[in-house]
Amino acid sequence: MKKFTLLFALFISGIAFSQNKETASINTTLDAWHKAAAQAKFEAYFSLMADQSVFIGTDATENWDKPAFMAFAKPYFDKGKAWNFTPLERHIYFDASGKTAWFDELLDTQMKICRGSGVLVKEGNQWKIKHYVLSMTVPNDNSDAVVKIKTLLEDPLIQKLKK
Repeated sequence: MKKFTLLFALFISGIAFSQNKETASINTTLDAWHKAAAQAKFEAYFSLMADQSVFIGTDATENWDKPAFMAFAKPYFDKGKAWNFTPLERHIYFDASGKTAWFDELLDTQMKICRGSGVLVKEGNQWKIKHYVLSMTVPNDNSDAVVKIKTLLEDPLIQKLKK
C-alpha cells in the first residue's frame, strides 16, 4: 500500500510539474505577444498566432481571421506604434489532453483596464494563440451611460445583423 501511495503521489507531482511548466510556457507566449505589439514587431507578433486563428476586437465589427487581422494591423506596426497591453492578472486552464488551454487576463491598456480571453493550442513544442477576444471593461455603475453612447452607433448595426 505504501508503494502504491508513493507511486500515486509521484504521478500527481509529475502532472502538477508538467502543468506548471506548460503554464509558464503559455505565460511566456502571451507576454511575448503583447511585447511584440508594444514594440511594433509585426512578424514576431503574428508568428505567435496559429495559422488558422481569430482575433475579436472591442468594436462589434472587429472579427478577423489571421490574414484579415494582419491587413488591419500592418499600418499600425509600420508606423512603429501598435498597442501596448500589460497584463495585470491572468488565469490559465487546460483540457484533459494538455494540448489545449484557455485563459482570461486583465490588461492595462491605453483604453484603461481591458479583458483579454482566448484559446491556445500546442503545435509541436510551441503554444500558439488560436482565438483571442479583447473586451473593454465597464464598471456596473456606468453601464447606463455607456449604453446611451453606444445606442446611436449600434442600433443600426443590430438591425442590419438581424436581417
